[in-house]
Amino acid sequence: MTPTLSPPDHWTADEQHMWRQYRRGEWCDATEVGAAAVRSLLLTAPAPETGQTARLHLRGARITGELDLADVGVGVPVRMHRCGFESPLVLRGARLDAVVLIDCDLPGLAASGAATAREAKFVDCRVTGTLDLRSFTVGAWLSLDGSRLEALPGRPALDAQSLSVEQGMSASGLHCEGAVDLGSANIQEYLGFRAARLLGPEARLRAPELVVGGSLHLDRGFVNEGPINLYRASIGGSLHIEEATLTGRGTGRGQSALGLVCATVDGNLQGGEGVRVSGCIDLRDTHIRGTVNLDGARLNHRDGPAIRGFRIQVEGDLHARRGFAAVGALEFSGARIGGSLLLEGAELTGHDGIALRARNLVVGARVECRDITARGSVWLSSGAVASGISFSGAAISAGRNGDALILRRVTAPELSLRMRAAPTGCVHMSFAKFGVLWDDGATWPGALVLDGLQYDALPGQVSAADRLSWLAKDPAGFVPQPYEQLAAHYQRVGRDADARTVLLAKHRRLRATLPAPQRFWGLLQDLVIGYGYLPRRAVWLLLLLLALGSGVFSAHHPKPVGDGPYPVFNAPLYTLDLLIPLTDLGQDRFYAADGPYQWLAFLLICAGWLLATVAATSANRVLRRN
Repeated sequence: MTPTLSPPDHWTADEQHMWRQYRRGEWCDATEVGAAAVRSLLLTAPAPETGQTARLHLRGARITGELDLADVGVGVPVRMHRCGFESPLVLRGARLDAVVLIDCDLPGLAASGAATAREAKFVDCRVTGTLDLRSFTVGAWLSLDGSRLEALPGRPALDAQSLSVEQGMSASGLHCEGAVDLGSANIQEYLGFRAARLLGPEARLRAPELVVGGSLHLDRGFVNEGPINLYRASIGGSLHIEEATLTGRGTGRGQSALGLVCATVDGNLQGGEGVRVSGCIDLRDTHIRGTVNLDGARLNHRDGPAIRGFRIQVEGDLHARRGFAAVGALEFSGARIGGSLLLEGAELTGHDGIALRARNLVVGARVECRDITARGSVWLSSGAVASGISFSGAAISAGRNGDALILRRVTAPELSLRMRAAPTGCVHMSFAKFGVLWDDGATWPGALVLDGLQYDALPGQVSAADRLSWLAKDPAGFVPQPYEQLAAHYQRVGRDADARTVLLAKHRRLRATLPAPQRFWGLLQDLVIGYGYLPRRAVWLLLLLLALGSGVFSAHHPKPVGDGPYPVFNAPLYTLDLLIPLTDLGQDRFYAADGPYQWLAFLLICAGWLLATVAATSANRVLRRN
């Protein structure tokens, strides 16, 4: 069959010119062409001129009618610049070599199920209606750079569910008034929405189960006035949100400003200065193999947590420093951080009374909360930190429940509580375990729970007397374990006198909690021998009574009793015979005081028994403890 060498006679001059330029593979500048002529040209495919490659390059034309290429095969590239479409462009199920629309106006584009062997570009276009790329397959690069999409009410601006791109997709500078849907899309390399703007009451970026082989960029001025849903997304590189403004509508599924739930990021979550978030960053159950960097970011969520990071796994560091501020709690309960949690200089405001909550947190290096300002409670309970925890220079205000810092059951080699101001609420360290505990008496809180706390060292210049006021801050009243722990510490470092001081204070404070008879007996033990920790007191009392008895009985000898013979009377020995129970110095058997002096003898006998009983009880306690 002889190939057609001239265009159809009934075509307009612009259409015939398009036919000729198609054969030459050159640009056709036209004013108006019919959609039927374009379709016929692509389907009949006239042979190219000798030495040329056929292609459709159309510029400046208005395309009348509906260009319907559904389910057809087009083996040449189609490029259109500054063209306007009267009706939506239909490419459903088409098989194309390449399609490039630049600076074009379309009332919609339907390309679901279509495929291109090479690139697909819709650059600087204006689409009124939905850009439908569902199950669209692109053999090379997909570009939406600079385009403007205006969705009809109730419809997405870009519907690209199950999109497949063999290389990368770029939507830099994209302007969308409506939703973008990339659910289950698969982008082999790069996906970028740099400087894109998703605006309007229906704005959102919905991409559950998105797969990106490289990095995902929502940065360089990216704005989304609705939520981002990346549920179960897989990102082979990093997620970039530098200089982004994100807005969510709540904390429900698909309502977070950035919802990265049950996702995997092989690189970093890279934020930094310029990040502005109104709503929640939801990172629950997500695995990030690199670092989370939110240094300088500003987060604001007045209806819930600013970050929900329950059970997040971060193999590197998680840091939010250098001007980072959050209104709304940071939630990291159950999180696993392979590096450090770094919050130096952060400003945290918990509108619900909690500024930071990280129960069961496991950190492979350090937790640095130096110089933070927290308006609300900070919870780090039941966690394990491999290197240390620091609140040096911090200022923490209590939440609604009156708690400022909760470190219950935390384990760490080191804890620093040398804050710049005393916390305005209670600090809980019950059953925590630290190697070294640094603190400053000037910034001790008004209430401090230490029951079960263990530590190996208390460096610093705080005296044992001041430590007693530290131990007395428990709002529950007297608790014995903190005294035993402090005394054990002093004994380990060779400060036995300080250990005795602490243990004596323990018994005195315990006495106030006992019934009246036990309080009286405890008072006697304290007065006589200091509960066994002041033995000199008993010696001085014994000497005082010995001197008293010796003086009185030297002046007023007791009368001899019995048949004699009588030993020579010795007043000191006689006094000792009365004072020391169960001894016989050969005096009180032969001499007996009479008159008023027999009451003195009776007093000395009672004092001796009392001294012996108190000394035995106290000594037994001390020896048993040692």
